[in-house]
Amino acid sequence: MKILVLLAKGFEMMEFAPFVDVMGWGRNDYGYDIEVVTCGFQNQVMSTFNIPVIVDKTIEEIDIAEYAALAIPGGFEEFGFYEEAYDERFLELIREFDSNNKVIATICVGALPVGKSGVLENRRATTYHLGDGYRQKQLREFGVQVVNEPVVIDDNVITSYCPETASSVAFKLLEKLTSTEQMEVVKSAMGFK
Repeated sequence: MKILVLLAKGFEMMEFAPFVDVMGWGRNDYGYDIEVVTCGFQNQVMSTFNIPVIVDKTIEEIDIAEYAALAIPGGFEEFGFYEEAYDERFLELIREFDSNNKVIATICVGALPVGKSGVLENRRATTYHLGDGYRQKQLREFGVQVVNEPVVIDDNVITSYCPETASSVAFKLLEKLTSTEQMEVVKSAMGFK
């Protein structure tokens, strides 16, 4: 199975890497049938702090039928995150994953485009909670029932509230795609308690 990691300009590396590492450990060390495919608007996406990443596919090349899940790391506004994360093509991809009941996993402000897409309306979710909760207020404006907890799961959508939660979200995604037992094997092998 494939997981699509959708990278908007200005995405945060710390929120991107756990999806690659956790799934990579599962595939490489334990033979789990999981492949991570990266995607952006261009072949090269500039992350927060100006680290370039070459992606596997551009957004126009995506056929959601090929993917079991969508992962969205958050990013920094001052590095252009919302310019692409709020683009209609980005939002439509989110809607398609949700309408096909595929798992959507976000870290930190990665929940905001999901909220803007309408997918989280009247559902429970969270996003960046520090700075007087201004990002959570933005999420609430999309009709979301904001929960101030580290990781919130509402059916097929996983959201979290800061970069520290990145590995927890990646493990939750692995668990949803495999099993609790298989996820625990990888988590233990990687030294997480």
